[in-house]
Amino acid sequence: MLEACRLLLDGVSVQANIIDRWQWDPDIQDGYTVRGAYQILTASASSTFDTTRDLAWHKHVPLKVSIVAWRLLQDRLPTRSNLHRHDIIQVDGDTCASGCGQVESAPHLFLHCVVFGSLWQYLRSWIGVSGADPFNLNDHFLQFTHCTGSSRTRRSFLQLLWLLCVWLIWGERNNRIFNNVETPILQLLDQVKFHSLWWLKVKNTTFVYDTQSW
Repeated sequence: MLEACRLLLDGVSVQANIIDRWQWDPDIQDGYTVRGAYQILTASASSTFDTTRDLAWHKHVPLKVSIVAWRLLQDRLPTRSNLHRHDIIQVDGDTCASGCGQVESAPHLFLHCVVFGSLWQYLRSWIGVSGADPFNLNDHFLQFTHCTGSSRTRRSFLQLLWLLCVWLIWGERNNRIFNNVETPILQLLDQVKFHSLWWLKVKNTTFVYDTQSW
């Protein structure tokens, strides 16, 4: 982190008698606008995103879902681990919202928590595939999206499933913290099924995995 900070400061030239100010680099003349930021985030030709961050944008999910996933892939969600790292909460308040007792980092919350992470195993059982969860979220997204072959339609469907799961896990985490409301994981799976089957109906598509058909 120190080296990354040094590299950022290498190109900075401190000037006397100049007042500090914020500058929006993509548009120095007009400054920051919501429209400009949106265009940058959704530009298909953008070179600022790697493969998995491009996958965060799916035309059949709400933009807010993609934004949560995009922030997650950069570890910019306000997990308790991140809040503690920025001195917003104390170290004794950084445990997972599931009550498992582990530190609530992004990989733990979304992949390895015995409560929230179990959603992936239920989902794999539903679609009839098997696999292990990598520690890295970007690797997990890429692996999950390509776990059934190279069909573009299948990849799009699995991409949608991954985004839905991320959104529901984050929402469930927040409900447990702020509303003291706890939803069983199998009910979250039912929500994934409902929204994904709606997508299949819209696309007029049938998927067949092993002996299961939708």
